[in-house]
Amino acid sequence: MGSLIRLAAISTSLVVLLGFAFFAAGEMDKGSKTQQTALGDETGTPAARDVVAVAPTADGEAAREEQHGESRELIDDANDALLAPFADLVDSSNSWVDHGVPALLALLLYGVGLGLLANMLPRERTHHEDWRATKS
Repeated sequence: MGSLIRLAAISTSLVVLLGFAFFAAGEMDKGSKTQQTALGDETGTPAARDVVAVAPTADGEAAREEQHGESRELIDDANDALLAPFADLVDSSNSWVDHGVPALLALLLYGVGLGLLANMLPRERTHHEDWRATKS
């Protein structure tokens, strides 16, 4: 049972980390485009809509589905489900705080918490003879 819980801890932590990495990449791309516009480099592409909510509404979800591919949307949906308990704890105007704090709390609960639970479960012990026992 401990191995199954460890696998769940690793997989949920991986989904949370991938979700945050995708968010960070999107924010860096958005910052780059903002800087290009500020410097007068007209690229001719329309500005991307801001769809970075941790727990998006139905409209935000539809907008995000239009911008992202199928595999990324699958990870985003799983990440939304894992971060849902922590989404309402933070209400900041800074999107890094809005995403970073729930991701950190999720890693603590799912990664560290489930890992500790798995380590606390009793393990199957193999019974070996005492090293002092004589062999007949």
